[in-house]
Amino acid sequence: MEGYMMPFALLLCISIAASASSQTCDPKEDNDNPWVYVHEMLIGCWTNFVGADQAEVHILNLNFTTANGKMFSLEMTNAKPMNLILTSADMVYGLHNLNAEVHIYIHNFSTITLHGNQHHNNVHRQDFPTQDEELVKWAVQKFGGVTSFTTIRNLRTVTWTGAQGKKPGSPNCVLKKEDASEKHFMVIEAAPSFKSCSPQIQNPSGAVGLHIINIPESSSIRNVSLRVDTKETSVFLRGPEGTTWTFLNPQHTKFGSNNDILLPAITHRIPPSVTLRSDIAVDVQRKALDHFKVTTFTSYTEIRPEDSMILLVLRKKDNPAVTEATPETVNPITTNSPHQMPLLMQLYTSPDYRSPLDPNTKVQSDKRIYAEISGHTLGGIVLTIKVISCFVRSKGSCPVVKELPFISEACSLNSCPNSTRLSFSLDQLQELTSTTWDLECSVKLCYSEKCGDGGRVKRNLEVTQPCLQPPTPPCFDFGLPGVLGIAFGGFLIGVLLIGALWFIKIKTGYPTGLDMSSTAASLPGCPCSGAKRQPVSTNPSPSENSSANASIGSTQSTPTSSMA
Repeated sequence: MEGYMMPFALLLCISIAASASSQTCDPKEDNDNPWVYVHEMLIGCWTNFVGADQAEVHILNLNFTTANGKMFSLEMTNAKPMNLILTSADMVYGLHNLNAEVHIYIHNFSTITLHGNQHHNNVHRQDFPTQDEELVKWAVQKFGGVTSFTTIRNLRTVTWTGAQGKKPGSPNCVLKKEDASEKHFMVIEAAPSFKSCSPQIQNPSGAVGLHIINIPESSSIRNVSLRVDTKETSVFLRGPEGTTWTFLNPQHTKFGSNNDILLPAITHRIPPSVTLRSDIAVDVQRKALDHFKVTTFTSYTEIRPEDSMILLVLRKKDNPAVTEATPETVNPITTNSPHQMPLLMQLYTSPDYRSPLDPNTKVQSDKRIYAEISGHTLGGIVLTIKVISCFVRSKGSCPVVKELPFISEACSLNSCPNSTRLSFSLDQLQELTSTTWDLECSVKLCYSEKCGDGGRVKRNLEVTQPCLQPPTPPCFDFGLPGVLGIAFGGFLIGVLLIGALWFIKIKTGYPTGLDMSSTAASLPGCPCSGAKRQPVSTNPSPSENSSANASIGSTQSTPTSSMA
């Protein structure tokens, strides 16, 4: 039995060792890396100059660091009319394919040897300075200006695409660090200055890729800019102490590094998250696997840059061509117009943030809208989103812009990590006829009390006016309490009126000329009504007659005396 166990244990150890070795790889030179593209930031310029004869003026400064392979080719059959100045301090050989409107200028004692199948008379030798600044001045004096100045290290092939070589901007050539790959009028192929490899076991399709980039200790301090053209990517960065890695567009990137990391939207440096002194490929690869808690990685790249500034482009494997960059030159340290962290604005109809609002749903202008602005975590760090201002812009030929006041809503880190909540009213849109608006909010991203510009987040908003209900006639619904109240009120009023009449009767009494007996006699059922009343005499008394006669006589005698 023991005889069988020994080979089995040996086989198990061999399989474990093979599995461990399959998780790492040994980098090789000149290995085609479909994920990482290295750009060295070398001296150059790019202007909008075109000569009076419609010819462009380009300068190529060629540097070679390898002892072998100092050969290059110029493919210029599709080039625009131009004057091309070549300069190099190395003994190099070149093959050119020109058209009739391309002229090449080299120094009288140049170490460049050119060969071509046609247009040999288009190659001219001139006595001009070889220093960069002095060469630019000479070209300006001879041709009137310089369209571009490009420094290329270890050139293999440069191909002119046929596009115009100028770009909008100044016509003056000011030499500075640049990324030559941004010059879309030519395609540069140079010998790779890095080693790379990939493990045998790859991530399954759709899984998040892990890319490892290592700068050995023998290199001096570097400022490395990293542009990530892929999403859902993890990056492990290792370099000598003092190296700074700048993410130009973090997107959905998670990262770990033994150096400082600088995000373009935040001026504050993110300190190292990993401690790693060794620059050996296997040690760096295993440290990256342990940091991200994964079993394999996508690619390993080892860079030995010759210059102090380099640009790395992390791209998709199925799209190896480098994406053309914008005409503006990217500054590897501070970027004026950085790519901010991706932000998302979601609208809700209630303060509990449980009913998301569909982008095509129309919102009444008299309703309050609730919004949540969220972003993706960068490398595991926690960023705070602060809203600075919000406004709405109508869509149409004459857009109207309205500032939108907002109220910050409570939002804990547990309920809404890496996000912020706010609400606003659309009352000021009720008087406007437009129904389609763009809602934009300017935000800042903050880390450790340091804030930077986070850009703007925009959302489409459909607004409708509230429906006005026609006025309805008033309807009185009393109910039982109302009826009882009215009845009691009527009863109380009656009692008060009767009391008032009784009070008046008591205070005033009966009238003086009122005969109670005659009154009682006229009342039916009164016991006094049957008694006989004394007859009233119609003959007057003698005294009454005498006084009456005297009165009549005096009255009748008055006119007689007056007549006399």
